[in-house]
Amino acid sequence: MSQRRVQIVILCEDRQQEVFARYFLKKRGFTGRLRAEICPPGSQSGEQYVRSQYSAEVKAYRQNKNRVSIGLVVLIDADTDTSQERLNQLANGLREASQENRQSDEAIAIFVPKRNIETWIHYLQGEPVNEEDTYSKFLKNEASCKPYVENLADQCRSQNLPEDAPDSLQTACGELERLLPLLE
Repeated sequence: MSQRRVQIVILCEDRQQEVFARYFLKKRGFTGRLRAEICPPGSQSGEQYVRSQYSAEVKAYRQNKNRVSIGLVVLIDADTDTSQERLNQLANGLREASQENRQSDEAIAIFVPKRNIETWIHYLQGEPVNEEDTYSKFLKNEASCKPYVENLADQCRSQNLPEDAPDSLQTACGELERLLPLLE
């Protein structure tokens, strides 16, 4: 694959999600500009922020996609909801903003860790996890996930994610496919 310059907007809840996304995308070959839109600390819950900003980011993506090579990556924790419920909430936000649902040919990838991004990171570090419990955060050490996230990117590339990986993480590898045409 050629290395085309691509702009990716990362809409996420917190710094940990941003760091995770950056390492993952860079390892998968995205060399262009990565711009993060992160929930300002103390302003509202992270998932609320992502839901409130999603339709505006989708609109901006759609206005620019024919002019520049651009993608949108959305990270939003499922928390105690299901991943599908979180996706439905995002789709409802588009509908309320009089926009079409996300189309299969759009470079809009939505990653919904269940319960949260830390579930994925703890799993990638070799710990047994489930998608119901809350796992400890990596405050002020968000970058410690780098080798694990890079390994995940390789596993997704080779379609070799272990069968015991959390369901939401397996789904995320599939979501990546929406972005890969940007690298062609």
